[in-house]
Amino acid sequence: MSDPRTGYVGVGSNIDPAQNVLRGLTLLADQVTVTAVSTFYRTASLERPEQAPFANGVFAIETHLPPGQVKQLLRAVEVKLGRRRTDDRHAPRTLDLDLLVLGDLVLDDARFRLPDPDIRRRPFVSLPLLELAPELCLPDTGKPLADLVPDDAAAGLVPDATLTAALRARLSELSGSR
Repeated sequence: MSDPRTGYVGVGSNIDPAQNVLRGLTLLADQVTVTAVSTFYRTASLERPEQAPFANGVFAIETHLPPGQVKQLLRAVEVKLGRRRTDDRHAPRTLDLDLLVLGDLVLDDARFRLPDPDIRRRPFVSLPLLELAPELCLPDTGKPLADLVPDDAAAGLVPDATLTAALRARLSELSGSR
């Protein structure tokens, strides 16, 4: 069997994130190897300032699964935690999981794109990804991620030390039980 690919999953929640992100980590770790958890940040809800803020961060994973199966797995975890997708792209959510990068794969089809374009557009995606993968070069351009993250990327991002610590403790428990 070939070596597993390293991937990165963007994580977001603004409905009980302390519970839902932790449960999402546990469910995801049942299916793939989760190797690291970034700092999680509280950020204002895009386009909906009246909504609760989001908790956003990134999980590093290792998997032998192809990207389509990883995406199906992420959607299944979201559904288990009560996520209902609607036409409203800015609706509140229990959990949002997005495959950001998977090894050196580049995909651009109707289903999804790798690397995820939000890496370049959303500091709450790029900054946690940079924390976990400071040497990462995006496979579609070969440009270092560090060159794409603006100096002011942390503006508006409030570290959530409590959630980050809980997630890292849970990952340690899960890693110890393997």
